Amino acid sequence: MTWTDRLAPPPQPDPAAREAEKQRLIATWKNREGIARLTEVNNTTVGLWYTAASIFFFAFAGVLALMIRAQLAVPDNDLMTAHFYNQLFTLHGTAMMFLFAVPIFEAVAILLLPGILGTRELPFPRLSSFSFWCFITGGVFVCGSLFFNAAPAAGWFMYTPMSSDPRLTGIGTDIWLLGLSFIEVASLAASVELITGVLKCRAPGMRLNMLPLYGWYVLVVALMIVFAFPPLIAGDLLLELERAFDWAFFDPTRGGDPLLWQHLFWIFGHPEVYIVFLPSIALVATMLPAFARRPIVGHSWIVLSAVGVAFLSFGLWVHHMFTVGLPEISLAFFSAASEAVAIPTGIQIFCFIATIWMGRVVRGLPMLFVSGALAIFVFGGLTGVMVAVVPFDAQVHDSHFVVAHLHYTLIGGALFPLFAGLCYWYPLVTERMLSDRAGRWSFWLMFIGFNVTFLPMHWTGILGMPRRVWTYSADAGWSTLNMVSSVGSFAIGAGFLVLLVEMLRPRRAPAKAPRDPWKAPGLEWVGALPSEDYGLRSIPLVTTRYPLWEQPDLPREVEDAEWFLADAPEGRREMIVTDVLDGQPIYVQRVPAPSWLTVGAAVALGASFIVATWHLWMLAGVSMAAFIALLIAWLWTGTARPPEAASKDVGRGLRLPVYASGDGSCGWWAMFITMSGDLTAYLGLVFAFFFFWTLHDPFPPAGAGLPQAGWLALSAVLLAAAWGAVWGALRVNRAGGRIAAQWLLVAAVPASMLGVAAMAQALMIAGLDPTRHAWDATCWVLVLWIGVHVGIGALMVFYCVAGISFGKLTPRWDADLGNVTLYWHFLALSSAITLALLGLFPVLGIAT
Repeated sequence: MTWTDRLAPPPQPDPAAREAEKQRLIATWKNREGIARLTEVNNTTVGLWYTAASIFFFAFAGVLALMIRAQLAVPDNDLMTAHFYNQLFTLHGTAMMFLFAVPIFEAVAILLLPGILGTRELPFPRLSSFSFWCFITGGVFVCGSLFFNAAPAAGWFMYTPMSSDPRLTGIGTDIWLLGLSFIEVASLAASVELITGVLKCRAPGMRLNMLPLYGWYVLVVALMIVFAFPPLIAGDLLLELERAFDWAFFDPTRGGDPLLWQHLFWIFGHPEVYIVFLPSIALVATMLPAFARRPIVGHSWIVLSAVGVAFLSFGLWVHHMFTVGLPEISLAFFSAASEAVAIPTGIQIFCFIATIWMGRVVRGLPMLFVSGALAIFVFGGLTGVMVAVVPFDAQVHDSHFVVAHLHYTLIGGALFPLFAGLCYWYPLVTERMLSDRAGRWSFWLMFIGFNVTFLPMHWTGILGMPRRVWTYSADAGWSTLNMVSSVGSFAIGAGFLVLLVEMLRPRRAPAKAPRDPWKAPGLEWVGALPSEDYGLRSIPLVTTRYPLWEQPDLPREVEDAEWFLADAPEGRREMIVTDVLDGQPIYVQRVPAPSWLTVGAAVALGASFIVATWHLWMLAGVSMAAFIALLIAWLWTGTARPPEAASKDVGRGLRLPVYASGDGSCGWWAMFITMSGDLTAYLGLVFAFFFFWTLHDPFPPAGAGLPQAGWLALSAVLLAAAWGAVWGALRVNRAGGRIAAQWLLVAAVPASMLGVAAMAQALMIAGLDPTRHAWDATCWVLVLWIGVHVGIGALMVFYCVAGISFGKLTPRWDADLGNVTLYWHFLALSSAITLALLGLFPVLGIAT
């Protein structure tokens, strides 16, 4: 007998009781009003804000693109200066990639994912709010620099050695490095939220094999962000250390190498292409069944191919470095991998075509954008196979051919499906339909304008026009083609403007959209329109991939409160957490209400990054201290609070716990995902270590100081003791020894700090100076990384000590201590690798 067999029949209708339950739900989930609305954490509200902000940055980047095309429209143009033009194309690429392409995925996912999964909320709503405010703060800071003539001007890829010399690029590069590092924090925070939501917060009964395709794509892409962004963060750290403190990472005269930056950047940069592309493919996969009137063809093959694309994308980064002089065997491997990624990509496209072919396609505005997307993306994919061939890439590398390929891939693969999704889900959010006529005008202006703009760039590239040129001579033979491209770009802008005006224009008597205007099968359409702030009236049991088609009574059952969590008698916002594989309910998670703490934490963290741009380290430290204080208050009041009762009846006779710790809880998964990303960033520093080892013979160089073995051994003992003390505290506390657990935790702090001090002493005795050589700098940055993480670990330990003292953390309710212990496991692994690199590798390297 399964858990579903033990469910009681739905309750007998009692209109008065149901209305009372509904009013309690409304009061519990009601959005704030006035200025307090800025503190809102509801996924619908935050998702709408996130989407609007992403579209704003897209429009900003689009205006920059039109200015670029105006400058290139005619030869020998002096419309703008070369330096201002450099700022334009740098900010255009930066805003499109970091402020639109990735954030719009997270924005749409935050907005739609709870409904698609059949739940009320994502597991950490304050984290979503924090992510948004980090994003908006960092985005305004980076884009606003243009109005002060201080914008970055070294390209959105920020290649060294130009970017590593402050005298050449000025403060703009620091704005790029620190501003984008802050924005990357927002992306990683949102990804942790989305991964945990997909794995743990599905509707009861929604087994992993019944997960909608959109959920699969969100899971894959969010995991890609967790593993792709950290290497760039590591590169940002190295580059800022060289710029601010003259540490030797990219200076060839001191053992550094500019190619290290390219490797770290493109380890992020090529997965980034698929991070941008796959979410829009997810939208197509979600919309197609509604318009084809049949299930998607090859559901499992699409899932496997999406995973395959994600896996292969991390082996393609040298695709962007074919002309830097790498060994031929490397070129052959990465060329083959670049061509192989077309196979899983093609599987998805052919499954979509088969779905259209085998269905009874209903025309609609979203399908028009989908059709345009497939046509443009396939063309862009074909040119991608061309540039994956090394000899051809050598001819068109850094030419306008690559510009054309990039835009065909990203606009066809990402932008047109996104506009299709905006048309498709617009009635779900606004309760009204878009004008079909305005939408078609928008589509044809953008579709024709796009091809007029970028198709000629293939020819200008083959004719030799390089990327990132400010102007060109009339004798080059590119004049006519550039004028055509410039005219087309303004047609694209007009098409976007038509769609934007249609979406935003007020209606005197708006026609209300029906509940499910597309007759779609997804759970996001199960609720009534207009929707309440709580989302679903009750959380349903799902037994199929296409619930609205195969469980036709589900909308009525949900609205009649026949399923789970139909009431909120305690006045707390609640959601059901399920098993990863089977979708079986595990416990009820109580999510925190809106708070100014998340807004304040985002602003304080942003201020620390912003003032660090001008090297105001004291102010940066004060801002960071404020962030830490606000973060502690946020966690103390919003997470892992002991409940008033161990369990509760959630409906239909199902009783669930209201607290969980260990790997069953959402907090444990969030910590594991966060530390996996953190470990990936650390491995980026390890990559730098081995990159220099392959570059230099020998490494460490002759005459370099070696870390003193005795101090390293002492560091190993102390750090192991600290790790053991934290781990032991968890076990002792569970056995009831609260006082002994506190003493173990307190003892871990000085032990760990002395361990880092011993590690640093080993380097100082050896005379390692990070400004002298890349060997010295790499050793010091590894120790710096461990030191910072030991400091964070110490704060976590004191948080747990306070939790035990004030009753927030008990032998039974110990989620905080379990999560902190997990953090220390990762810290122990990083420390062990660092000690091995500092103590064992130099000896072995010299011996060989």
